[in-house]
Parts: sequence; structure tokens; C-alpha cells
Amino acid sequence: MQTPEPIGGTRPTSRDVARVAGVSQATVSLVLGGKWRGRVSERTAGAVREAASELGYRPNLAARNLRLGRTRTALLVVPALTNEFFAHVYTGAAATAAEHGFGVVLYPSPDGLGPARDPFASAQAALDGIIASSMATDALEAFRGGDLPLVMLDSDPAAPGAAAHVNLDVADGMRRVTEHLLALGHRRFLHLASAAPSWTFDVRAEALSRALRGAEVRTVRSPLNVTDAWEAAGAALAAPGARPTAVICDDDILAAGVCKAARRLGLRVPEDLSVTGFDDMALATVLEPELTTVRLPAEEFGRRGMEALLAVLAGERPEPVALSVALVPRGSSGPAPAS
Repeated sequence: MQTPEPIGGTRPTSRDVARVAGVSQATVSLVLGGKWRGRVSERTAGAVREAASELGYRPNLAARNLRLGRTRTALLVVPALTNEFFAHVYTGAAATAAEHGFGVVLYPSPDGLGPARDPFASAQAALDGIIASSMATDALEAFRGGDLPLVMLDSDPAAPGAAAHVNLDVADGMRRVTEHLLALGHRRFLHLASAAPSWTFDVRAEALSRALRGAEVRTVRSPLNVTDAWEAAGAALAAPGARPTAVICDDDILAAGVCKAARRLGLRVPEDLSVTGFDDMALATVLEPELTTVRLPAEEFGRRGMEALLAVLAGERPEPVALSVALVPRGSSGPAPAS
């Protein structure tokens, strides 16, 4: 067998062995890990061993420890730390991990959203598994191609690639908000939606559309920060035509921007305009009037995510989870103003 140069000219990897032997990386792992009998033919196993010998490949001991669960470290991938919600998710995950002798490394995407660099020289060697928010899906590109178990938070349970899914019942949360506002007599709505591409925001939009079928709804998108939300809401509320009497926001941060825009336009909350949020973080009670919002159990979310990962590492198949949410009515919502 003619020995090709390892990919990239560096220390040979299992990917190099797989390429030379003409098999998958999974087959290489089975053969070199001594678990191939009954799964791989004798001829294929011999080809893998020969390729490994020709390349001078030696299995990474740290990676082997990983497969045995000895690093006892999980990675929590989130879009950013500017949102208090993810700090609480980390708290829940870390507390549960500590009960089982595990640690959790928190890894926010450096730019909030989008691809992130691998924080380790070899994530495969440093971690037992990954828990990731659907809002940070692109950040997972740094870890593609490995065999780390992945637990997805707030993501499509039908999507492939994850060993387990833990979700929040955000559709029910949006239904509760709309029922609350409809009961107060509102019929003209503005939906200030998150501009971040994510399954969780798509689900909220679909639930809102179904619940408000027949009502007047306009959707405006904004990045998840107060300044952009203020500008987007201000433009929408000042637009020609009948002004909405209620603004439904995908996040408490967006709702804060709406309240600021309303004040600048001389609108009173809730007498002239009702505003609702989503998350129920500290910001919701800092605003005046306090914000009607949907409470998400952030710490339990992190805890259940870590429990799912521990179950996967133990060889189990956790069932998909959808955690209950709750509507928290406060002073920012009131009866629709008379037309």
C-alpha cells in the first residue's frame, strides 16, 4: 500500500486512516477500539489496521478517555451572555452536573450568533458531550464530524443529528399571551419578532398566527437589543393607518424597546398601548409599568438538558421533553382603548 501524506501534513488522524482504508471514521473507531467483531468483516478490519500502521496512526488517549466518560466535562453552547436567560440555563446545567461529578464549560458564540471557533485544541479530547441552544446552531460547526453526543435545547425534535431534545412549550406561551389580549378586547396587533433565525422563534410566530387568525396583525423584525427594538417599534407605531392597540414581543428585551418607543411617541402603557414580552427575566419587573410576559423555567431547562446528556452517556435514549411555561400578567397590559 502506498502511503499518502496525512491530510494537512500533520499528525495522522482517524479521518486519514478512514480515507486510506476506504471506510468510515466510525468503522475505524470500531476496529481500533476492538469492537468490530460481528459488525465489520475480517478483511475490512485488516485494511483498517494496515492503513493505521502505514500512516503511523496512534489513537488519542484523551479521546479514548472521552469515550469512556472520564473527562467528565460537558460544553454548553449559547448565542451570547448578554441575555440573562442563558445565564440561568447555565446555572441549572452546572448544578446538575456537579451532583454527578461533572463540570460544564460555558461557550458563547463570540459574535452572539454565527460560527464559533473550537475553544479547544481538540474538542474530542476535552469533552464528554455538548448541550446547545438552537439559537447557536451555527456555532456547532466547529464540532461537526466528531462523535460527541449532542443534546439540543429549544430545537425541532424532528431534526436529525441530536441524541436528545429538551424544549420549552413556547407555542403554549404564545397562545396564553394572545388569549389574554383578546380577552381584553384587543383586535389590532403588532408582533415585534426576533430577527435571529431560530426554530423557537418560528414556533412562536406560527402559534401567534393561528391564535390571531381573523385579527389584524402586522409583523416587524428586530435584532435582540433595546436600541433596534426601539427604532423598529417607533417606525411601526408611527406608520400611517390605524395604530395597533397591543404589541406582542418575542422577548422581554424587545418589549423594553417598545415601551421606550411608546414614551417617545407620547403613548401611555397600557392605556393607549398594551405591551407583552417573553422570558420573565429581571428586566420585566424593572420596567414601569411592570411587564406582562411569559415565564420560562430557565434553570430547569438547563438542568433537564444536563440530565438528558448524562442519560445519553449512560447508553439510554431520553424521550423528548417539553417544559411548561406560564403567563405572568402585570401592569403593561390592559383593556383595548376605545376606537
